[in-house]
Amino acid sequence: MTREAISRKQERDLLKFIKEDKHFSGYYDGIYILFHTGLRISEFCGLTIQDIAFEEMRIKVDHQLQRTSQMEYVIQQPKTESGTRYVPMTEEVASCFRRIIANRAIPKTEPMVDGYVGFLFLDKNDMPMVALHWEKYLEHIVQKYNKIYRIQMPKVTPHVCRHTFCSNMAKSGMNPKALQHIMGHADISVTLNTYTHVKFDDAKDELLRVANA
Repeated sequence: MTREAISRKQERDLLKFIKEDKHFSGYYDGIYILFHTGLRISEFCGLTIQDIAFEEMRIKVDHQLQRTSQMEYVIQQPKTESGTRYVPMTEEVASCFRRIIANRAIPKTEPMVDGYVGFLFLDKNDMPMVALHWEKYLEHIVQKYNKIYRIQMPKVTPHVCRHTFCSNMAKSGMNPKALQHIMGHADISVTLNTYTHVKFDDAKDELLRVANA
């Protein structure tokens, strides 16, 4: 699981590049959210304005948006039963959502998928963006980054953003059960695999922290 994550420095460098690039800066808020919530990309694409609760500082995740090979848009249940959850958000993530909602172009007709309306991200045809859009944006961003900088950025996908978030939270010492809830993992062992990088010094620090609590 950890091998798919990028380092904190790589994440910072990439986000700074996106924010300052006039072509890609419009995707900054969405990509920042992916790196800082751990949402699955289909959960993220399924988000509607109603799912963002600023007063409670949480994101309601109870569905995901997929597009089939026949180009049909469908709403599905989250990947696991634990996938239905509230994800807490930081002030920075909330600011990203506020900007996204404020800048959202109003379509001629709001697309409706299985009764859901108000999707946060619409493509040029006024249809909800899907995973493929974000995969392509990230691919093009990394290509441009790597043309400019000598130190190359590895492949970054929405899935890598999710793993990076999970890895960062584990390294910061977040309680594994709390992290399991945020990630929507059905099985704690999936979450615990993010903690496998622990070395002796980490274990020693943790022992002293708990002993002195």
